[in-house]
Amino acid sequence: MAEVQQLRRGNIYEEENQLWRVLDYQHIKMARGGATIRLKVRNLRSGATIEKTYNSGARVEDIRLDSRAVEYLYTDGDLYHFMDTESFEQVALSEDTLEGVVQFLKDNTVVELETFEGEPISVGLPTTIDLEVVWAEMAVAGDTANSPTKEVELETGFRLNVPMFVKEGDTVRIDTRDGRYVTRVQ
Repeated sequence: MAEVQQLRRGNIYEEENQLWRVLDYQHIKMARGGATIRLKVRNLRSGATIEKTYNSGARVEDIRLDSRAVEYLYTDGDLYHFMDTESFEQVALSEDTLEGVVQFLKDNTVVELETFEGEPISVGLPTTIDLEVVWAEMAVAGDTANSPTKEVELETGFRLNVPMFVKEGDTVRIDTRDGRYVTRVQ
């Protein structure tokens, strides 16, 4: 059991046989009353996002997820297929389970599959990933004031802004936490 004051963004807890991931945390202290904790949470099974309010000192069931390395194989349109790197067992996950991960997946990428009692809950990416640029806007000569950027499309279909010197065929390193450009890879 954990007190709600200890929960932070990304933590997972169980309540009423549902698993909830904390998306946002607010501690609200009134002048004379007790403190309340307001959480924005997502149901990991249904995908629904709601806000919950707890009194300070309330307790919830803290959950620890099991983690194992899996390799991304392919998608058939509806499901994304992964293979356990040790047992070679294959797992198929829906796009809902892979929220925020799909745009960074390319063949043979090794990721961490998090499970709870054998049920796949989420996939954890490495902090950075290298992807090839397949399309880039043309750079305008002389447009160099205020660190200009241009839009590019990566091999996975993800679009982002990068410095003007990046061109088609380059490999760039992307921060998977917020989807921003880190550096060009040689």
